[in-house]
Amino acid sequence: MAQHKSAKKRIRRNARAEVTNHARMGRIRSYVKAVETAITANDKTGALAALKKVMPELMRGASKGVVHKKTVARKLSRLSARIKKIAA
Repeated sequence: MAQHKSAKKRIRRNARAEVTNHARMGRIRSYVKAVETAITANDKTGALAALKKVMPELMRGASKGVVHKKTVARKLSRLSARIKKIAA
């Protein structure tokens, strides 16, 4: 158990950050899932609309350090490639 004042404060800060980061990841997963369900339903316009919603969430996650920026780039690239394959 932490004894120093700064270590105790760090534990409290980590606990708050964990809650925030967990919520942010959940939101990202929800938006990505919306894109994937639109892709599986062959709904190109719906998938593009969902992709426009997921982009800022992923970028925000990368800027906050929740997700690595290359992971974001890879996810966006793969999602857009899958949307591109849907017949118009």
